Amino acid sequence: MDNYLRVGVISSTHGIRGEVKVFPTTDDLRRFDDLTEVILDTGKELIPLEVEGVKYFKQQAILKFKGIDDINEIEKYRGKDLLVSRDNAVKLHENEYFIYDLIDSEIITDTGESLGILTEILTTSANDVYVVKTPDHKEILIPSIKECILNVDVEQKKIIVHLLPGLR
Repeated sequence: MDNYLRVGVISSTHGIRGEVKVFPTTDDLRRFDDLTEVILDTGKELIPLEVEGVKYFKQQAILKFKGIDDINEIEKYRGKDLLVSRDNAVKLHENEYFIYDLIDSEIITDTGESLGILTEILTTSANDVYVVKTPDHKEILIPSIKECILNVDVEQKKIIVHLLPGLR
């Protein structure tokens, strides 16, 4: 699965002609405008689907796939992920990363102390928050701001952080 990135999750059907509402898991909802193909992860297999049409409604994308013209053909995929290959992923700017690439990184303080492993990234309106699981199974929440996140090495899966007072 390293070659795929999730862009959304099918939340429900829309109408009776095979359209689906998709909850986006990407920063840019309009990302779907540029997609010509997605990969449906059924849990058992990966099915390529050609995107025939895109609309938007209440912060969700409504997608129509070529060859799927009936609610009964698509309803069984509710809750399933829609993926894109890394080749079709958006190009990142400097200091931007895919969440998938950061998960399981070792978190080390600027003093050299290993805090634990990054297990989750929470998205908030202000900034992302890194959830770090410590060796004693506690959680440390670190805001993803330049004052705290000093260096990210995706290749080595290591992130250097500065803990502001009160974060521990």
